[in-house]
Amino acid sequence: MIEILTPDELARAKDAGALVGTILHTLKERAVVGVNLLDIDRWAQQMITDAGAESCYVDYAPSFGRGPFGHYICTAVNDAVLHGLPHDYTLADGDLLTLDLAVTLRGISADAAISFIVGETQAPEDLALIETTERALAAAIAAVKPGARIGDLSRAIGTVLRQAGYPINMEFGGHGIGSTMHQDPHVANDGRPGRGYILRPGLLLALEPWVMADTDELVTDDDGWTLRSATGCRTAHTEHTIAVTETGAEILTLPR
Repeated sequence: MIEILTPDELARAKDAGALVGTILHTLKERAVVGVNLLDIDRWAQQMITDAGAESCYVDYAPSFGRGPFGHYICTAVNDAVLHGLPHDYTLADGDLLTLDLAVTLRGISADAAISFIVGETQAPEDLALIETTERALAAAIAAVKPGARIGDLSRAIGTVLRQAGYPINMEFGGHGIGSTMHQDPHVANDGRPGRGYILRPGLLLALEPWVMADTDELVTDDDGWTLRSATGCRTAHTEHTIAVTETGAEILTLPR
């Protein structure tokens, strides 16, 4: 299913996106050395509830996970990169943490992710991973305009990741979003320009470059959800929900 939002739905999407961005910003400030991942999940639950929103994750049970997810936010640490199931882990200095959050507010969903380093120890190779995903996302957003194709966005992401020397996994990528969290079209993190769905104003996309430092192979934890690098290398993941406009793209998941 591919949805083109009405002006009223787009207004609600902006509110949902701002909520996601604000919650992630707040959680990043709270995610200091000594904080438990379960504390982060609890804080996310409280902020979602206080805003009158609903979690996209609690009851989420796709074919690739051992569902339902049962938590309010994905928390991936170090070699974990996607679908990190919150568990009893206390953050340490130098941990590379990814927070991925999706909520539905007044019938419209928004989805975003941030990666950052906890504490004072900032390894240059970790900073490079994070910065590369941010540049790849910016390149994809810059390629958004009516009449562009999904392959143009995928190629923009892939070009940045490949030039930085990182392998690219094609199993998981960006996606359409609207009244539900995951919709068509799929936005792979590499591809051929001029191919795929033609972008139209009112389309929402969750664009999400993610990388693993030295492998494109994922392994799944015993929890049935958390995806890690097969080699144990560090990982990073950056995501925004954007709306296609008449002139380009509007990022919806910035903190308000």
